[in-house]
Amino acid sequence: MLTSQVEFQNMKIQENISLKPYNTFGIDKKAKFFTQISSENEVIEALKYANSQNTPLIILGGGSNILLTDDIHALVLKIEIKGIKLIQESDEEVYIEVGAGENWHEFVLHCIQKNWAGVENLSLIPGTVGASPMQNIGAYGIEIKEVFEGLYAINRETLDREYFSWKDCKFGYRESVFKNTLKGKYVITNVVFKLKKQPTFHTEYGAISQTLEEMNIKDLSIQAISDAVIKIRQSKLPDPKVIGNAGSFFKNPTISIPQFERLKIENPAIPGYPNEEGIKVPAAWLIEQAGWKGYTQGNIGVHKLQPLVLVNYGGGDGREIAELSKKIQDSVKQKFNVDLHAEVNFL
Repeated sequence: MLTSQVEFQNMKIQENISLKPYNTFGIDKKAKFFTQISSENEVIEALKYANSQNTPLIILGGGSNILLTDDIHALVLKIEIKGIKLIQESDEEVYIEVGAGENWHEFVLHCIQKNWAGVENLSLIPGTVGASPMQNIGAYGIEIKEVFEGLYAINRETLDREYFSWKDCKFGYRESVFKNTLKGKYVITNVVFKLKKQPTFHTEYGAISQTLEEMNIKDLSIQAISDAVIKIRQSKLPDPKVIGNAGSFFKNPTISIPQFERLKIENPAIPGYPNEEGIKVPAAWLIEQAGWKGYTQGNIGVHKLQPLVLVNYGGGDGREIAELSKKIQDSVKQKFNVDLHAEVNFL
């Protein structure tokens, strides 16, 4: 089908556009309508256009947390709102407002350059700033909710600009109100973070301490922690530019203490980390024990080094990956009686 372009209130709306360049899995599906948004006014105009065409709306950031299983019969908004603005400062903290379209890792590097602490453990996470509070991204002992102050979003129905505080967002493990009761009702445009001038170092999670030692780091800094996290992630996770993937495909499940103790009897090596709800078990360990690490099926599979990552080696279809994820969930359920839930959003 041929692509075309129409004008609406000075906006360029493209039709029948391939989304392959816009998702890190590299899945080739088409969008019925597509436009790139660089301001809040353009968000409002795009919402008006979607209403005029009686078509649904899909928000696209970095495309690093989605799995396209079919063509998108909707208007796809590629959020490109940029800018990093210092809005308040004290002797201890800085408050910065960041455009939702900013690349997350580049934002982290900007903060490190300014010596603003709090996001260094979240280095090299793919995606955009606007997506970060939606699923409360986290890694190596830190979650967004610990540095988040608030966000601005456009109400899809009223077209009003609204502010959401930390409390309003109702953060949970890879969760927020925008993935639950307010799903599909707002377009996030800007995020406000509260960062520290004097860092509190978090090196206890994963292999950070060991990696810092291997790097012969004598003076701990947020730059050193970021470098260590980058080194760890690059050693374990495939580059989406080389092998299509969306990072961690599944959430780490939390199970009850009695269930964990029962599993420990049968599987003495099972790792577990206490939290408020019970014991969090690494999904990667469960998947590997169920025999999926390195599995390949045609053009798709499970990564050979990190079983939490499903991959598209080239030419794979989103439906195939979705079917593979279901098989993995079923086998983990059968072997351990533990439910795995996808972190990736299916479209």
